[in-house]
Amino acid sequence: MLRMDERLLAERLITYDTSNQDGIRAAAGFVKGWLESRDIRVSDHQHGELPVVLAEVGPSGPDVPRVVLHGHVDVVPGREGQFEPRVEGDRLYGRGAYDMKGALAAMMLALRDAAEQDAVNVRFVCVPDEESDDVDSRSIDALVAGRLGDAGFAITGEPTDLHIGVQAKGVLAVRVEVHGTAAHGSTPWLGDNAILKAYDVFRRIETLPFSRMSSDLFDRPSINLARIAGGDVFNKVPDTCWMDVDIRYLPNQDPGDLLAQIRSIPDLHIVRCFTRAPAIVSRSNPYVLALRDAVGRAVEGDALSIGRDGASDAVAFLEAGIPAVEFGPVGGGHHGPEEWVSLASLARYRQALATFVRELPSQLASGEGVRLRAVEGRS
Repeated sequence: MLRMDERLLAERLITYDTSNQDGIRAAAGFVKGWLESRDIRVSDHQHGELPVVLAEVGPSGPDVPRVVLHGHVDVVPGREGQFEPRVEGDRLYGRGAYDMKGALAAMMLALRDAAEQDAVNVRFVCVPDEESDDVDSRSIDALVAGRLGDAGFAITGEPTDLHIGVQAKGVLAVRVEVHGTAAHGSTPWLGDNAILKAYDVFRRIETLPFSRMSSDLFDRPSINLARIAGGDVFNKVPDTCWMDVDIRYLPNQDPGDLLAQIRSIPDLHIVRCFTRAPAIVSRSNPYVLALRDAVGRAVEGDALSIGRDGASDAVAFLEAGIPAVEFGPVGGGHHGPEEWVSLASLARYRQALATFVRELPSQLASGEGVRLRAVEGRS
């Protein structure tokens, strides 16, 4: 049987520049071929012009636990050299190492491990558009509405440092338009610069009451000025400017209230907004407790339940009534110039997933015992 460890597989995935469609197609083809060469059932699925890889091991049937391992192959654009993986000690560097090609590699290997058991149905899905800003059409939404809709539990491999993400912030993306008064560029005092006004509006958004709230797992929401554009020629005071503001709000906040606070600022017009609900799953869910028990066997210390600042595709499962968590390896620098993942954590991550699948039936059958161990771990 062909074999490949977590490091080699993660390195191979990093070499594909999956910030563009050609790279995504090539990487998805590799993932598909790798799984098929290990006698894993793979089916093709297209979402728009991009490929989705779906694979499945284990039995089927109404009484069989059904678990989804969810990953994404796409990444944000990287700098020159970031698609050439390098290893320094325990750290594997490269674009996507932490978010989330390292986790994707370990999930592929864990799926191969799960093929050895016959009690749990495990489905692996690799999507091409988790990082896309096309918020109106997501492949995971279509999959959950169809082929993945009967899942009992989902794990998405977003970065969590081997903790279990039971909450994630919601998304409120707002496009704001600000108007000023045009004038000749040589006499700016005769005009009203819309770009400067827009920046002032953003600073006021940062000080609104919602920005100072907190919750049990989060210190505060986050507010990012993601894009700004204004003006049309060099020698003119710009009279229009728009900006995209990315707000990650807390599970205990209402996006409608946030929008009302933003609209209270003079001289702005909201031309577009998008919301994605926060991710919340009960820490006492039997699947969550079983995963926590499995993680505790693979790592030193307790597997903490944490909140994640970033949104993920886990929300698609939760909105369909399917419990889902974020769970990924140790690393840092995702979306940055020095992104890395711990190679040792990839092995522990794979081990935790394999243990979770292998012991899930007995854990679900003795759910009370899992709860008692979880309580003891917190005391």
